[in-house]
Amino acid sequence: MSARPQIVLALGGGVARGWAHIGVLRTLIEAELEPDVICGTSIGALIGGMHLAGKLDAIERWARSLTQRKVIGLLDFSFGGAGLFAGEKLAALLEEQASGVCIETLPKPFVAVATELETGREAWLRDGSLIQAVRASYALPGVFPPVKHEGRWLVDGALTNPCPTSVARSFGGKVVIGVSLHTDIIGSPSDPPALATPSLVPDGTIAPQQAGFAKWLRPDRVILQRLFADRPDGPAISSVMIGALNILLDRVTRARLAGDPADVLIAPRISHIGLIDFHRAEETIELGVKATREALPQIRYAIEKLG
Repeated sequence: MSARPQIVLALGGGVARGWAHIGVLRTLIEAELEPDVICGTSIGALIGGMHLAGKLDAIERWARSLTQRKVIGLLDFSFGGAGLFAGEKLAALLEEQASGVCIETLPKPFVAVATELETGREAWLRDGSLIQAVRASYALPGVFPPVKHEGRWLVDGALTNPCPTSVARSFGGKVVIGVSLHTDIIGSPSDPPALATPSLVPDGTIAPQQAGFAKWLRPDRVILQRLFADRPDGPAISSVMIGALNILLDRVTRARLAGDPADVLIAPRISHIGLIDFHRAEETIELGVKATREALPQIRYAIEKLG
């Protein structure tokens, strides 16, 4: 019996929806279809890289433990920096798990996709610090500061390649499996009502009955209100950013996948999961499991035909 062909997995970006990648990896491993190479963009790079570093269990436990309050606790505001958040708290958590790990020492090839801020070109990070590469890959402009790598300022790879099937193909993958987190986004809200940004009552304070982040924001924090609280005369900055990001990721994903299609595309139905719903990891992981189980016959068929 011939050996099965090389499987390359392309894990797409999608902010909190990226927890679905944990379910994807769990299911592929269970089915004895663990990928031989992993390429990841943004949170796809984070999950893929931590898996190859042997830290998938730790990341999953942490993700499942997140609550709205814990998520807020990770937001280290940096109004004077190049991003709304410094990102040091999140980076410290990653360092606890994979400090000193280099990409070239991982058991299997790994690529994190980022974007050069100055030129707009894709950057494929294939060596050096795993944590630095992951941070560059998820450095969403305006949210996290760019990361300097080998003289280049890098930002989120989702700006140029939200689902890096083209990168996977370049690594000689006989069977390329793509995981897109944006196939059922159009027509859905950017965030569900339970986690929508809080509304303000006419006097400018946050409505007391509003769910989600509202209960963690004091009404006297005017700056935070402007960032997170929708007003009667229009959406808050965060609402605009989330909505714009949804549109960007959907359009760029469609364009890139049209030119660089995967042999098998796993597309979890997660449009009801908001981009900042990090506390809904349990549900999102299970949706990744479900979508991958449904795709297993296609994957096995592709292996048979392409091998």
